[in-house]
Amino acid sequence: MVKELDERMTTKDKEQEKKEQIERGNRIRQIREKLNMNKSELARKIGISGQFLGLIEEGKGNLAYRSIKKLMDLSAHSADYILYGLDDSIINDTKLLLKEYDEEEIIRAMGILKEIAIFIKEEKVQKQDM
Repeated sequence: MVKELDERMTTKDKEQEKKEQIERGNRIRQIREKLNMNKSELARKIGISGQFLGLIEEGKGNLAYRSIKKLMDLSAHSADYILYGLDDSIINDTKLLLKEYDEEEIIRAMGILKEIAIFIKEEKVQKQDM
């Protein structure tokens, strides 16, 4: 079945997949460097060999789900960021900020945030009507 799928992929699809794999490897390397870890340290923490991590960082391999999950837990990055490069800095900053508050305070803050969002939306509509 894998062979059949591979045969159906066009050259353009294969080139795009390779490009994405290289970009993913670069993001994983950047995450490792931000964590101030060498390849062996990070590899051990996410359950793979240092040699395999090297291949991944070079764009020549992919992480399994459980290793991605461990990397997410270590780095506080989302799977969307690790796999696709989608910016998760606002989400991460919010998570870090919210750790300081209890559930009741967070619920109250969410109510205030909703009011601010409504205000911004109404102001935007008024500017468009002018």
